[in-house]
Amino acid sequence: MTGLAIALVLAAAFGHAFWNYLSKKAGGGPAFIWLFASMSVALYLPLAIWILLIQKPVIGWPQLAFMLGSAALHSLYFILLDKGYSSGDLSLIYPLARGTGPLLSTIAAIVWLGERPSLTALAGAGLIGLGIVIMTGNPVKLKDPSARKPIIFAILCGTVIAGYTVADKLAVSSFLIPPLLLDWSANVGRVLLLTPYALKNWDKVRSQWTAHKFEALGVAILCPLAYVLVLTAMVFSPVSYIAPAREVSILIGTALGARLLSEGNIKVRLAGAGAMVIGLTALAVG
Repeated sequence: MTGLAIALVLAAAFGHAFWNYLSKKAGGGPAFIWLFASMSVALYLPLAIWILLIQKPVIGWPQLAFMLGSAALHSLYFILLDKGYSSGDLSLIYPLARGTGPLLSTIAAIVWLGERPSLTALAGAGLIGLGIVIMTGNPVKLKDPSARKPIIFAILCGTVIAGYTVADKLAVSSFLIPPLLLDWSANVGRVLLLTPYALKNWDKVRSQWTAHKFEALGVAILCPLAYVLVLTAMVFSPVSYIAPAREVSILIGTALGARLLSEGNIKVRLAGAGAMVIGLTALAVG
């Protein structure tokens, strides 16, 4: 990975962790998802138009297919993530969801995209995964029936992350869809998908606006920005390096959960952080 790619991924990690904190804090369900997605569409519309007019990207049937697929996968991701946050802690759901994704992304990139990361990079990815597992806390609680529901949602969310990471990598690097346009179209798809729900439950949307409009605005800005930074890095860096490296956001997200939401165990978190720092270093030099 180049220095620019690392800088983009780290900036994305900070933004990603913070919008997840805002989403967990709001806890608004589909109404909140529709609200921040609508705000994202409006906020990033001028940039999307600028890209279409100035860059003039080729948007044929293959590109449209990838844009529709990305919209569907990202919509499913947000629904699963919201289900997890509604029944589990940020410091549990976030590491599990983010940890499952890069491991599956790396495997998929090797099998389907033909990427061949070095042994050092693979060892780094493994250490990042180990750190993520450690940061989930006491493994015994995974056997607790009351904890199974959020964990299932987190793992399903991670699986979707793996799917859209590989698909979006192809979209931006092989089919040359501008990253911001790809993410903006996914937000448009999310709004269209959830509009029937929003109209039927307008009182919930209004309630979310009254109570959490600033959280929605934060997610509306940071969520697309963080992912566009990652997609930009994917244009010139292998996804099997990008996907695990961006998981430094787990350090930030878990710290936010501990500091602002009073979650987690500091000692466990530090142990996981150490493994992840070593893993990130190995991934960068590999």
